[in-house]
Parts: sequence; C-alpha cells; structure tokens
Amino acid sequence: MSFYENTIITKQDLPKSELNKIKDKYNDLINNNSGKVIKIEEWGLLNLARKIKRYNKGFFIHYKFEGNKQTLDEINKKIKVDGLVIRNLIVKYKSLDTKNEYFKAKNK
Repeated sequence: MSFYENTIITKQDLPKSELNKIKDKYNDLINNNSGKVIKIEEWGLLNLARKIKRYNKGFFIHYKFEGNKQTLDEINKKIKVDGLVIRNLIVKYKSLDTKNEYFKAKNK
C-alpha cells in the first residue's frame, strides 16, 4: 500500500449540505476500495489562478489516504462522472505529513 494525497475542487456555488455529501462520498469510496483515509482537510473557498469551466473560485477538499491501484481506479472513475467536481489531483508520497495544514481556514 502506498500513501496518496487527493485534492478535489468543487463548484463554488454549492450549499454546505452538498459539500458534506461530496466529502462523505469520497471518504466512503476510499475506505470501501481497500484504502484507508488518514486525514481530511477542508481548505474552503479559494480563488483559482485561471478560470476552470467558467468558475473563478472553487471549494477545496484534501484527502490524505493509504491505498493501491484499485483505490485510484475507483476514485478516477467516480470523479469523471461527478458533475460537481471541476478538477482533482492525486499525488503519491513515500510518507505523509499529517501534522501541518498549509491552507487551513483562518478563524477571524
């Protein structure tokens, strides 16, 4: 099993309930396909460097998990047909940094 990080960018105009459904959907997907979610970070609504599908902003959800090729195949298959996700990125790591959150939402 290898360590991965998956960042999902969803549409900017989704209600909080829909974002929670998306977060739970991919959490269950990873756990049910021989993977294990280590940490989920909600980075919040951030500006995009360039427009993606006519959106200037996106809501970022970041997963740190352990999995294999079957887990990655299932994630990619579901994201391709999910109309609420506008972009995603999966990166493989030798070890995960679970202590630092670089895009943690600031409480003012």
